[in-house]
Amino acid sequence: MTAPLGLVVATERTPNTPHQFQFWTAIDSPVGIGTIVRVDGRQPVDGHIPHAYGIVTEGFSYTDLASPLFDVLGHDGDPGQSAFAPTERAEVRLYSAAVLRHVPEEPLQPVPMGEVSLATEADVAIALRMDGYLRDDANTGIPIGLYRSGGMDSAIYLDAEFLVGPEAAHLNITGVSGLATKTSAVEWLMATLFAHFPKSKGSVAAVCFNVKGPDLCFLDQPAELEETDRAMYETLGVPCAPFQNVRYFAPFKADNVSLNTLRSNEELLGNVQPLTWGLKEVLQFAEVLLNRDDVDAKADALIDFIKERVLDREFEDRVLREKHRVRSFADLEGWFRDLLSGLEDQGSEHWRTHHVATIRKVRNRLSNISTRCAGLVTNDGHTSDLPWGDFADRAVYVVDVALAEEDAQDLIFARVVSKLREHLEKRDLGVSHVVVFVDELNKYAPADGPETYVRKMLLDIAERGRYLGLVLFSAQQFRSQVHRRVVGNAGTALYGRMDGDELATPGYAVLSAATRTKLATLSKGQLMVRHPHFTQPIFVSFPRPAVMRGRDGVERFPQAADVPRDVGVLRQLRRFDPSLTLAWVQDVIGLHEDEDVLRALHATLAHAPDNVGAYFKSQFRKIIRATPAPAPARTPLRVLPDDDPYAI
Repeated sequence: MTAPLGLVVATERTPNTPHQFQFWTAIDSPVGIGTIVRVDGRQPVDGHIPHAYGIVTEGFSYTDLASPLFDVLGHDGDPGQSAFAPTERAEVRLYSAAVLRHVPEEPLQPVPMGEVSLATEADVAIALRMDGYLRDDANTGIPIGLYRSGGMDSAIYLDAEFLVGPEAAHLNITGVSGLATKTSAVEWLMATLFAHFPKSKGSVAAVCFNVKGPDLCFLDQPAELEETDRAMYETLGVPCAPFQNVRYFAPFKADNVSLNTLRSNEELLGNVQPLTWGLKEVLQFAEVLLNRDDVDAKADALIDFIKERVLDREFEDRVLREKHRVRSFADLEGWFRDLLSGLEDQGSEHWRTHHVATIRKVRNRLSNISTRCAGLVTNDGHTSDLPWGDFADRAVYVVDVALAEEDAQDLIFARVVSKLREHLEKRDLGVSHVVVFVDELNKYAPADGPETYVRKMLLDIAERGRYLGLVLFSAQQFRSQVHRRVVGNAGTALYGRMDGDELATPGYAVLSAATRTKLATLSKGQLMVRHPHFTQPIFVSFPRPAVMRGRDGVERFPQAADVPRDVGVLRQLRRFDPSLTLAWVQDVIGLHEDEDVLRALHATLAHAPDNVGAYFKSQFRKIIRATPAPAPARTPLRVLPDDDPYAI
């Protein structure tokens, strides 16, 4: 038992309730907003001494003054006279606390009058109901940080079944940008999740969308940490090291040679893979890129016909001059050209219930996709994708879309999440749980605005993803501007330092004024945590992530400059064979068109053969050198006889 530091007090105006109570302490007590305390009752209930656990939500300081005027008159209007006062006014420290838990929990009664003491580490576990999932035989605790009060550090754990599923799932983070809140918290949380997720619950991996700057571009590079951070890692049982298994995916730039990512330094290209899709992959999600006001039901019908009857099939028709097998955007353009030419020759305006105007519109919209998403969408149908069916346990897959165009970002997000769900439904992804991290959620799932394909997918994950093992970790600066169904389905919520205007919105009215004020003044590395097991929000501290910060990584590994085609090809091939030289590349590609070079490069990157040089060279059609044609045989002219002047 710890020494009491206060006593519960109840008055006629402010009586105790089962959910709130007040207590007073000495002036020098270590109690503050967010402190967890224990109340020990005096009278037994059903043979047991009741205990109540609470967290301080408000603080007051009183003297015996009825009005400030009395203090002014008592010092003759001079603050300097306070040292000569004959007596010192008594001061009372009074605190309001919200109840975390009653022991026993039934019957639920008002908080008893009794002694108040600081909660010990064991008390914290009981107060937050962590004792229910920190059992030796069934430990599902995921450490989130340290609760600090009165010189004591106590580890705070989240329940894996309420963080990853199946009981509840999803996590949302809110906080001001640049104050080690959102990205740092997610990096730390993924590290602690990988370290403590029970093996009995299956395997887990993470897919992170890097949507701004270099935030997630250096997860495999170590950071320089202070001793205090290292001590927290040791206390919480998390390895103080960067992620061991990280793979990056990024589309090409418009030149289809250089990767469109800030992680383009040659020293870091070993685990960076191009992300490119062809017609088959894109056509499944064409509605993401098409303007719904422009593409009507008739156009949708034609697009569906192409997907079901034309794509990757032998297709022939009396209007067409030849058979077509459409596998790429280039093939699709040839099919449209042949179809429209045939209709013009026949003087017809309809083909299989489709009007020629609809055909021209669909042709225009689909052929425009490869231009709008250049670098991501290829004309030749080449594909370089995430390792569907081969995801590794405790691996991180970062899809860098920070430098991609908005249309390409939407397409990437929609297709990757859809494929994750599809494989999790079939149970053939390679892991049983996938955490999807999306930053800037107010952009992808805004509270207002038109209904988009991406927002529908986020809502679907938030509402039904936990049954499949698909978990959404999201972050934004303004929680009030995100769709309510997305943040409302997040079982766990983290709050860093908040903007005053955001705290003034109705969503934070459930917090006390003192708690809102503390949220507005949190320092780096501090969070307020809400979790299904916690009846009240808890303040914790977490260490700095053990991975290199984005801005530090950009300085240490500068982005590679744009280079000519031959140098770009060499840079990509040297990821697999550092012995290749620029002269060799120039000799191989010198006589070939850009289209052939890109096709050979993409095929080599996709297959990653043992002998990269030989495979790359074999992808080109042989060029037969020109040889001089033999001179034709010459027939000699008939010689005229000397004695025939008329040539008869």
